[in-house]
Amino acid sequence: MSLRLAAVVALACVTAVTAGCVVEQPAPRPRPVYVAEPPPPAPTYVEVVAPQPPPVEVIEQVPPPRQGFIWARGYWHWDGRHYVGVRGHWEQVRPGYHYVHPHWEQGQGGWHFRAGVWVSG
Repeated sequence: MSLRLAAVVALACVTAVTAGCVVEQPAPRPRPVYVAEPPPPAPTYVEVVAPQPPPVEVIEQVPPPRQGFIWARGYWHWDGRHYVGVRGHWEQVRPGYHYVHPHWEQGQGGWHFRAGVWVSG
C-alpha cells in the first residue's frame, strides 16, 4: 500500500470517528397552558346580633303598589354601635314564592337580624 493511500485511509478513519452521527431534535413546541379558575368560595353567613332592640319608629312610608313587584320594607341595621336605617326597595314578584321581610327577633344573646328572603309556597 502506498503512503498516499494509507494517508487517505487514515484521514477517512479519523474523520469518521470524530464526525459521529448528529441527530438534531426538533425544537419543542410550546405546550398549551390551561388555567382552571378556582371555584367561588362558599357563601358565608354572618349572623348579626345586637345587644338592644331596634327602634320602634318607622323608617319610611310604604309606596303605592306596583304591578309585578313587592315592596321590601326598610329595616334597622346594627353597625356594631348603634342602629342605622336602611331604606326599602322593590323586589320583582316570584311566582310560587312569598317574601318574608327583614326583621329582628329576640333570642339567645340579644337581638338577631333575619334578612329578607323569598320562601317557597
